[in-house]
Amino acid sequence: MSEVNSQKSNKKRTLVLMLLTLVYGFNFVDRQIVGILAPYIQADLDITNTQLGLLIGLAFAILYTLVAIPIAWLADRYSRVNILSISLAVWSGFTALTGMATNFTQIALARAGVGIGEAGGSPPSHSIISDLYAKEERAGALGVYSMGIPFGIMFAYFATAMLMGETNQDVNWRRIFIILGLAGIALAVILRLVLREPKRGAMEVAKDQKIEQPPFLESLKTLLTIPSWWFMCIGIAMGSFVSYSFSAFQTKYIGAFDPEFNFRTLVIVLGIINGVAYAGGTYMGAKIADKWGKKDIRAYGWLPAIAIACATPFAIAGFWVPTVWLHLVCSTFLLLFLGAYLGPCFAVAQTLAPINMRAMSTALFFFILNMVALGGGPSTTGWLIDWFASSNNELEATRYALTTISIAFGLSILSFMLVSKYISKDWRLAEERIVRATKD
Repeated sequence: MSEVNSQKSNKKRTLVLMLLTLVYGFNFVDRQIVGILAPYIQADLDITNTQLGLLIGLAFAILYTLVAIPIAWLADRYSRVNILSISLAVWSGFTALTGMATNFTQIALARAGVGIGEAGGSPPSHSIISDLYAKEERAGALGVYSMGIPFGIMFAYFATAMLMGETNQDVNWRRIFIILGLAGIALAVILRLVLREPKRGAMEVAKDQKIEQPPFLESLKTLLTIPSWWFMCIGIAMGSFVSYSFSAFQTKYIGAFDPEFNFRTLVIVLGIINGVAYAGGTYMGAKIADKWGKKDIRAYGWLPAIAIACATPFAIAGFWVPTVWLHLVCSTFLLLFLGAYLGPCFAVAQTLAPINMRAMSTALFFFILNMVALGGGPSTTGWLIDWFASSNNELEATRYALTTISIAFGLSILSFMLVSKYISKDWRLAEERIVRATKD
């Protein structure tokens, strides 16, 4: 009987994980679609590369990161399911409003609204997953959740291909935003009806034990004194600084490189690459981290460092090869390696955090990640393109800017090596905190 109950429990938590992954996918659909449709938005609204970078970066990231912390504080105390459902409905509604903008100010405000909504996505989701999977399985589970990134990006490309017209010029970007926004609102209703709130700390504390919630400043102080947690945040932030920059300006680069390349073919191929290479790298990276981490906990730092080191030459070469197809081959290997660090990083953020600070851990994690990567990457790249364009054509300016941005990979590798240096001690201290919590 207990085996039957165990199987039912496993099926139930798998369903929850799949649903949360789907929601995370919508997060990246709404985020990626701006970069995909950038050439058409830029032409329609007559905005500069710097403005485009701000639109994809800071206009979204500032409110996303600032609002995430108070939402995480709420998620550590109140219903995470309610917070997640409301957040999904909010960001999807603003996605639809993005398609109605007629100038830069209006579209910037709409993207800021998307950022406010998406701030309530990952903190409660990470916390729920950590209550369903023990720490030995957590990297794998969060790796599956992380596959919402490549699958969301893949769907964004496929949706563009399905909803665009017959030619490169026949792309109604407004209609695409409105349809995707309405689909997200429908998913928010389903999420609220299906998902149930799990017990906090279910994998670490007794069934009838209550979890005390510390003050905000205490949570902040505790998390920021864990060295490997801090270096992990810097590592993923610098790696994502490059990847967000690439995704924001890739279609623009290819359009300048070969204006005759069919846009529908391009978005379908990029969708497949994200769905296969990026998702495959994410899944394998999480599984390898779980297996390797059981033998040596330092693997949670080594694996991301190795993955970023392998990704770097493909990142740079991709903008200097002679054809679009070779660029896409480089992109395939780049995304394969970039996916590998997501699961280990998310696992470290959750496992090193005290049980009653897990949503806050995710919020601070994303605060650093998104202010540096999402806010800084596209914004810096857009400014660099305009700066290089003063003495180069559009293609060369974009190529020089994206090559320069790749330098951040070196800082990412260094940060992950520092994670491997400190994580053994920090992991042991995290286990001791759990023991103390279960005895209180």
